[in-house]
Amino acid sequence: MKLTLLRSFISENASSFVSMLLLVVVPVVVSSTIAVVLYNYQGFLQDLSVWEMLLYFAVISVTMALALTPTTFVALVSGFYLGWSGFAGIVLSYGIAAMIGYSLAQLIDHGKMMSFLNRFDKARALMQELRSESWSLIFLTRISPVLPFALMNFVLSLLQINRRKFLLASIVGMLPRTLFFYWVGSQARDVIQVIQNPESGKGGQILLISLIIISIGGLYFLFDRALKRALRKAAAKNGENF
Repeated sequence: MKLTLLRSFISENASSFVSMLLLVVVPVVVSSTIAVVLYNYQGFLQDLSVWEMLLYFAVISVTMALALTPTTFVALVSGFYLGWSGFAGIVLSYGIAAMIGYSLAQLIDHGKMMSFLNRFDKARALMQELRSESWSLIFLTRISPVLPFALMNFVLSLLQINRRKFLLASIVGMLPRTLFFYWVGSQARDVIQVIQNPESGKGGQILLISLIIISIGGLYFLFDRALKRALRKAAAKNGENF
């Protein structure tokens, strides 16, 4: 029975699973290619005009949404070439990329995954609990420098979270690591070196580890609390003792 349900779950959501896999693999391949281009043409993004900078922000909004460029890579490169005058544009680009990714995920999934999970009382109750904690959930996934931005757009959109809350929580959650990587990029003397080694010493390593710990610890606490509440509600609905 369980094996049949698993097969059904995978087959009904195959397009979503393939999309999520690509969102993990593609950024690594593309960013490596762009790094080679920047190495050969290191002056490519220097001294941009206002219109060229706006075009740059528009392009990276799309590339981040499609998982063609990781957000960390974008922050480092933008900090190096644009300086702090371009920081507000990067934050806005992150927000636009998040909403593009959210919309694309909904077009690909069409609500199929939630429809499948809603067949089961406990799964439906868990999704409802996570949705009620959506601000914390989004914030905790965004502050982690290791959780892929585009993949999280896709996963979070499956919960059918309110768009405005999704946008605001994404921007706020991205700020700590964006500030750090942008600052690292702005202080670098060589764009390739900073891409290959973005930690910026022990202080940077401590900060990144701290963000990862906060993210993992917070997500564990959130999921554990949501699961317990969901099980209690499901048990109460079925007249069981929990």
